[in-house]
Amino acid sequence: MVVAFVAIAKSVGQQCLKRSKPYSNSYFSSYGVQKWQFQSHRTLILQSASESVKLERLSDSDSGILEVKLDRPEARNAIGKDMLRGLQQAFEAVGNERSANVLMICSSVPKVFCAGADLKERKTMILSEVQDFVSTLRSTFSFLEALHIPTIAAIEGIALGGGLEMAMSCDIRICGEDAVMGLPETGLAIIPGAGGTQRLPRLVGKSIAKDIIFTGRKISGKDAGSIGLVNYCVPAGEARLKALELARDINQKGPLALRMAKRAIDQGVELDTESGLALEWDCYEQLLGTKDRVEGLAAFAERRKPQYKGE
Repeated sequence: MVVAFVAIAKSVGQQCLKRSKPYSNSYFSSYGVQKWQFQSHRTLILQSASESVKLERLSDSDSGILEVKLDRPEARNAIGKDMLRGLQQAFEAVGNERSANVLMICSSVPKVFCAGADLKERKTMILSEVQDFVSTLRSTFSFLEALHIPTIAAIEGIALGGGLEMAMSCDIRICGEDAVMGLPETGLAIIPGAGGTQRLPRLVGKSIAKDIIFTGRKISGKDAGSIGLVNYCVPAGEARLKALELARDINQKGPLALRMAKRAIDQGVELDTESGLALEWDCYEQLLGTKDRVEGLAAFAERRKPQYKGE
């Protein structure tokens, strides 16, 4: 099945939209995605053919921070075909944005992050459609996980099934203390199919992951913090503020260093220590000849804030 996207870019200030050749990526083999480049002097909103997903570029001192907003209130941000296309397009646009340093994923719907898959729509699908949808959802989250920049999920309210799987595909998770998380798939006679059985045990350990998946039980925000499922549990309603605080901190660091650090950690954790150390040196060595490294040393010596350019 091939679905074409139509992108509508809106900004408050000046904007320039350039279209290049269609993007080809094995992650998105089931859905056609076109490559767009975005430039703007002020906050820019990318709205895809799906109005349920919006991508914003923050401006001024927050330039370099991108934010994906989930906005399907009538279905508690449940992921159907339309919303999945929006997520694909948004993540692909982030991957093509050279000025991006960090991505936040948040919800515009109060007390809801994402309720998981749209089961009402799922009920109308034939078997081949279900297979195609779940495969594409899994690939979309793998693409998110593999983005070269740090990613942060801000969870308020419910994050169930695919919603939690999307959050687990991010590098950092922050939740409000009244958040409710879980993987309830076994109660529907299936299993998590978009990475839940693989990412959860890597975060919380095999035994706890089995408990959560076998029982399908819901986890509170505080419990999620205690088992390591989230990095921070903050007062209800403050998850996005904490995410923005972290994003601003990350945004001040060297962009190339962030990318190499992510690569060294993500790839190295799957290797033996000796191979991991070799990977770390390879990543370190690539930064030695950069202008940013010279700028960092100069700023330190001159006791000023560094001005990194990703070069």
